[in-house]
Amino acid sequence: MPKKPPETVAAVDLGSNSFHMIVCSLADGKLQTIDRLKEMVRLASGLDKKHNLDIATQNRALECLQRFGQRIRNFPPGSVRAVGTSTLRTAKNAEQFLAKAEKALNQPIDIISGIEEARLIYLGVSHSLGSNANLRFVMDIGGGSTEYIIGQDATPKKKESLPMGCVSVSNAFFKNGRLSKSAMTQAVLFAAQQLEPFEKKFQRKNWDEAIGASGTLRAIDKVLMVKNWSNNGITLEGLEQLIAHINRCDHVSELDLPGLDPERLPVFPGGVAILYATFQSLGIEQMTVSDGALREGLIQDLLGRIYDRDVRSATVQTLAERYHTDKEHAERVRQTIHSMLAQLNNETCLYNNENSEQFLDWAAYLHEIGHDIAHNQYHKHSAYIIENGDLAGFSRQDQILLATIVRSHRRKFSRSRFSDLPYPWDIDAPYLTIILRLAVLLRRNRHEHQLPEFKITIVKSKIRLQFPDNWLVQSPLTYADLIQEADYLKSSGFKLEFV
Repeated sequence: MPKKPPETVAAVDLGSNSFHMIVCSLADGKLQTIDRLKEMVRLASGLDKKHNLDIATQNRALECLQRFGQRIRNFPPGSVRAVGTSTLRTAKNAEQFLAKAEKALNQPIDIISGIEEARLIYLGVSHSLGSNANLRFVMDIGGGSTEYIIGQDATPKKKESLPMGCVSVSNAFFKNGRLSKSAMTQAVLFAAQQLEPFEKKFQRKNWDEAIGASGTLRAIDKVLMVKNWSNNGITLEGLEQLIAHINRCDHVSELDLPGLDPERLPVFPGGVAILYATFQSLGIEQMTVSDGALREGLIQDLLGRIYDRDVRSATVQTLAERYHTDKEHAERVRQTIHSMLAQLNNETCLYNNENSEQFLDWAAYLHEIGHDIAHNQYHKHSAYIIENGDLAGFSRQDQILLATIVRSHRRKFSRSRFSDLPYPWDIDAPYLTIILRLAVLLRRNRHEHQLPEFKITIVKSKIRLQFPDNWLVQSPLTYADLIQEADYLKSSGFKLEFV
């Protein structure tokens, strides 16, 4: 993260329906929104039957990101957070699209899980509303997914993300804008079925107030108010009047709903169906709508990273405790890593990436969590948990990177394992892993006593360790481990020397 807080920060949300960007000035830790950009891209509509994004939709998205990119062109590293959501989680060719998208935006783009999306949405909503003691039920209907959260103050307590959104439901039940009472009935039933396993968790008795986020809910709220079907946010009675109105029409072009953006028309019925099913299933009678949503949550999360309150570090500590890791040993490994990094300075490509130290710290704390499952092949269990868990604050790419480092911290070292990581991690991660491997090796006896001062250099593929005179002679187990490690690394083109 930047050593001096940036003067301006931005968040970009590559949603399944719209792309959004919010730009804020940052002075003395206080935010002021200075710019908002939004374009209806309808990414979810570009998924073909094989779940690949078609070229026309990709081009539309890339043109939007180029425009967004111009607005944030001179922002320093660490001052922009960009994320992709449901459609980019689903698309089989997301990786190829992301490479082009990051170039267009000139910023890295993280793919976040549905549960992480829910956490960020709640963060944005809670910040926009301020604190109170109420238990809040928050709902966000996106283009490809719908998130449900119960939280209190700034803390989300229950989170779910369901694979239904205004674009996907509209495409499935209201093709080409055609409307009918039976289609609406089927759409509402489909949404209720998706929600059914989670009804008990989110029932009305479990919270004090219902809050809606996202453009879909703001649009419905505005329509109900303009049509005088509700004067108190979104109500069940108002929704029933809206449903009846939609059911009297044969096509979205006939809806005639003042206050509704014409661009939203094609995906409006799907959003209404999801909301109506939610009201019915959970026993909701009234819902207010918040200005805060995912992008505001991203800004708050980014501020945490800038001001050294990165939620990912708290997640790592929680995970380490959950899997009963040896904290003292993990800390000794971490200290050994820092000793090596301090010596390496600019000798290697590690310092091309300012986040290297942070990922190595996390790897030190988590490399042994797999012990809680089985001691044999524990590094594989550790990596599986990291890659597949719902880890607050972590993107999909973050988890794959951390899992790859942890998976490779012992035994066979395969350089090809890193080749699919995005730049610059495909170059840096093998070196990070070697540093972790050496730290774990040198701390293998798990003793509390200090290691002797040793020197390390890494020049291209050559790693050299230099210990005090006779120390290796007096440490035959470490010497044997280093011989074996040199053999492991040799198979991937690295040469480990030690004296």
